[in-house]
Amino acid sequence: MNKHISTRKIVINSLPFLLALIVLILVRVSSSFPGKVEEYYSRGIYPAIAGILSGISSFIKYSLYDLFWIFMSLFILTGLFLVILRKIRPGRYILRFCQLVAILYSLFYISWGFNYFRQDLRTRLGWSVMKPDETSFRSVLDSLISSANRTFTKVSRDDYPSIDESLEKSFSRCRDILSISYPNGSRHPKTILVSSYFAKSGISGYFGPYFNEVHINFYQLPGDYPFIVAHEKAHQFGFANEADANMAAFIVCSNSPDKRLQYSGYKHLLLYFLNDARNLPDYHNYLSKIDAGVLNDIRTGEDYYDDLRNKKLEKIQTAANDVYLKSQHIAQGVKNYNQVVSLTIGWYAETGKLPLSTAPDFAGLSEKSPR
Repeated sequence: MNKHISTRKIVINSLPFLLALIVLILVRVSSSFPGKVEEYYSRGIYPAIAGILSGISSFIKYSLYDLFWIFMSLFILTGLFLVILRKIRPGRYILRFCQLVAILYSLFYISWGFNYFRQDLRTRLGWSVMKPDETSFRSVLDSLISSANRTFTKVSRDDYPSIDESLEKSFSRCRDILSISYPNGSRHPKTILVSSYFAKSGISGYFGPYFNEVHINFYQLPGDYPFIVAHEKAHQFGFANEADANMAAFIVCSNSPDKRLQYSGYKHLLLYFLNDARNLPDYHNYLSKIDAGVLNDIRTGEDYYDDLRNKKLEKIQTAANDVYLKSQHIAQGVKNYNQVVSLTIGWYAETGKLPLSTAPDFAGLSEKSPR
């Protein structure tokens, strides 16, 4: 009898590790078959998971993801404290801790993480393969400046509910352009519980996969809210790659009739392009083309976020994010954010706003994030 109980206990204790092993094997296989991941997970399994998880979390006003990690931290620290007091055997604590890590690892990929291995945006949307050159870069930069000048508008926190509504309408309108499964559950932006810490780390928002929640930093300037929310909602739609999420956010914002979304989208892409344009000898000529209102908005934002940041904390967070992204087979790490520049040039070419070019690659693209 005791032997039977002991065997059953071993089996039960081994289940989290067995699940993690299966997921690990699937992760390794998935990285080699993006087409299959696209067909069976991103377009099949994930939308159903997103619908269930977001449907549950939408009933709770506060972030379940934040509360979950607070609880997990307390749980781990309490267990460690009990080990020190000799209330729990060290071996038992280590076993439970490892089981917890195995379960969290498995749930991350099952609930959302396999989207990292789906087909890239160009393949999914059927775009022509085009590398940016200086001529196309300058053309799109001029277009972004003109568009930002034309759509310049002010946003307040009171606008947030109507902005969120406009974003949802635009995601629905762009479902074919982005090749997404709409509604893919529900998306109600939640404020990060420890926004001050994230503001010091330079984090504007994030997507919580375990509960399919979109999170926004309370300290973000209202004018940045539309693009940031669109970016995090793009993650919820399965755009795991950061550049793809930026591109999706831009398409959604720029295709909306809402001027607040348009301006936020154009301004954020302009920031990425201006960052790369610093390598151009006539960089200041482009700055002179930007209207005073837009330029003041950009500089005010830079000063505001610089004051919030803690340089050491941001450096640590950036390094951690770089490691995380590279672990998800995004070789560029944090530089992946700025690859939206080449995607935008491709988008302008695909939509007929820019002729396809065969000129040499533009060496000025630095792939460095503007913020």
